[in-house]
Amino acid sequence: MYPPQRKDFVSLTLGDQHSYTNGKHRRQSCWRKWKQLSRLQRSLVLFLLAFLFICGILSYPSLMEQWRGFSDRSVKEYWVDMDNRGLRPIPPGLVPKLPVVPVPEVIQDIPLEVLPELQRPSVPILPKPPAMRKPPSKRGPPALQKRGNVTDWQVKDKEEPVAKKDEEEGKEAKTVISWRGAMIEEEQGTELQPTAHGKEAETPADSEGATPKPVTVKNVDRVEAVREAFRHAWKGYKAFAWGHDELKPISKTHGEWFGLGLTLIDALDTMWILGLKDEFEEARKWVETELSFSKNVDVNLFESTIRILGGLLSTYNLTGDTLFLDKAKDIGSRLMPAFKTPSKIPFSDVNIGKGTAHPPRWTTDSTVAEVTSIQLEFRELSRLTHDPQYQTAVEEVTRQVHKLEGKHDGLVPMFINTNSGKFTRRGAFTLGARADSYYEYLLKQWLQGGKKETELLEDYIQAIEGVKKNLLRQTSLSKLTFIGELSNGRLSPKMDHLVCFLPGTLALGAHNGLPADHMDLALQLIETCHQMYVQMETGLSPEIAHFNLQYHNGRDIDVKPADRHNLLRPETVESLFYMYRFTKDSKYRDWGWDILQSFNKHTRVPSGGYTSIGNVRDPLNPAPRDKMESFFLGETLKYLFLLFSDDRELISLDKYVFNTEAHPLPIWPSTS
Repeated sequence: MYPPQRKDFVSLTLGDQHSYTNGKHRRQSCWRKWKQLSRLQRSLVLFLLAFLFICGILSYPSLMEQWRGFSDRSVKEYWVDMDNRGLRPIPPGLVPKLPVVPVPEVIQDIPLEVLPELQRPSVPILPKPPAMRKPPSKRGPPALQKRGNVTDWQVKDKEEPVAKKDEEEGKEAKTVISWRGAMIEEEQGTELQPTAHGKEAETPADSEGATPKPVTVKNVDRVEAVREAFRHAWKGYKAFAWGHDELKPISKTHGEWFGLGLTLIDALDTMWILGLKDEFEEARKWVETELSFSKNVDVNLFESTIRILGGLLSTYNLTGDTLFLDKAKDIGSRLMPAFKTPSKIPFSDVNIGKGTAHPPRWTTDSTVAEVTSIQLEFRELSRLTHDPQYQTAVEEVTRQVHKLEGKHDGLVPMFINTNSGKFTRRGAFTLGARADSYYEYLLKQWLQGGKKETELLEDYIQAIEGVKKNLLRQTSLSKLTFIGELSNGRLSPKMDHLVCFLPGTLALGAHNGLPADHMDLALQLIETCHQMYVQMETGLSPEIAHFNLQYHNGRDIDVKPADRHNLLRPETVESLFYMYRFTKDSKYRDWGWDILQSFNKHTRVPSGGYTSIGNVRDPLNPAPRDKMESFFLGETLKYLFLLFSDDRELISLDKYVFNTEAHPLPIWPSTS
């Protein structure tokens, strides 16, 4: 009897022993494998485990805080959060009957105070019944509506107390679009305008149940809208870049080029023309007390001439204040060393503190546009100071370029050597960068001098004929006329936005007795420049456009990724100003108005200022570049103001010529 019991006992013991031995064996096997690893392998494994442990430690508090915050959040906070998102839970048993609201493709220009619900078009909206308002059906960028005598264009909504309470609850709903950290106003504009079909847009009701009142074009104060845009830009410059060259509105700082207050000087005559007396006086005080040209700094001859010298001369002629003439004489004399070259063709750079000049580090060439687009300013400086040295220097350049070989039917190459005085890199001809203002200044010098210098007129007419013969083409789809570029006999269908100065210049020439077909060409080209805006999703033109000579993807205009930026340039609105002055066709005003609204929608920064953008093809993320060029205040807004002004004697084109930076200089009296 005992053996079987021993067998059972032994069997049970052996089973336990076998199980225990297996576990021990596995542990010993793992340890043996670990010991077989190299020191480097073991170090890597330990490092990985330590890293995971540290990450867990760091993430634990934030996770707990999120869960704790969610669990502790009150019902009221939950409703506020839902309200900020444009959504609110529906109470049980209550299903509201929503009215049918037509949604336009692009929300119209409605004051933010009046319609906070429409600030997030990408989010489903469940508006509160007491605050329901019908959005207008006009296509295009939004705008603020002027009411009464609101000087700073800030609309104060006079609503019932209930509506005001709703606005306060939705105050946080006045959102901005975040473009990679840049906060830009989403629905910023100026005012309502008629629909594309000519029907009047509707204003929001001033109180609940009120009948909307129609707004016609006559109610639109576009001049005041430009003043408001200038004040907004000036606010940013004054707050973050006062006395510096350029505003960086997104980072709320400044950029320097020459360190001479370029934006302020460029904007002096704009403020005078717009009637902004307070802003002008504070700028004048800075010029009087802070502006000094005794600086050891290199400046570009062309840019400092058209912006600083031109701005000071223009402001003196408009105001009669000798402070500006004295400053103009100071900078003009400091730029003269640039002309001390073997050929008398000026260097591109001047040190205004040391009195020395030099070409760029990489070449001995200057660009043709730079050396031939300083004549208006230096000639005017000689007239005002009775010192002929300035006029003599720039007219010597004009004479040499007039007789130079290397032109092609009046078209000039882009570069000229300061040692030999001859064109270099021949074979490339354009009306864009590096050559554009040469053609502009031929006509304007002729006008400035009282139409007496026939060589200038001859060169201009020959050049326009050369443009028509060699550079003029049409797209295959819509027959848009454009100016291409010629390189070694081959045409490239590429056109810079800079070329959009040409319609205005052609119209100016036709107004002064030049051939009528110049105006015909101007009419065709301004339509093309307009299409460069309207065919872009943001309503803003790219820096460079390529035109399709053959049917391709159903478009007239293609834009390469590197060319999609917009720098707030003025050339198209400049030509619109000339075209309206000479034709009185109101469509040019409407086109300019569309451009202003697009600037307000896509480039306006809430804290003050406007920014250039990197992608005109993407309205949701136009990629702001955090820079407001000085010419936005000096040119773009000035031309828009003059376009909308009904006063034809405000800078009469029979009495003034604009330099290439939009600074008006007087046409000389016949005795000059």
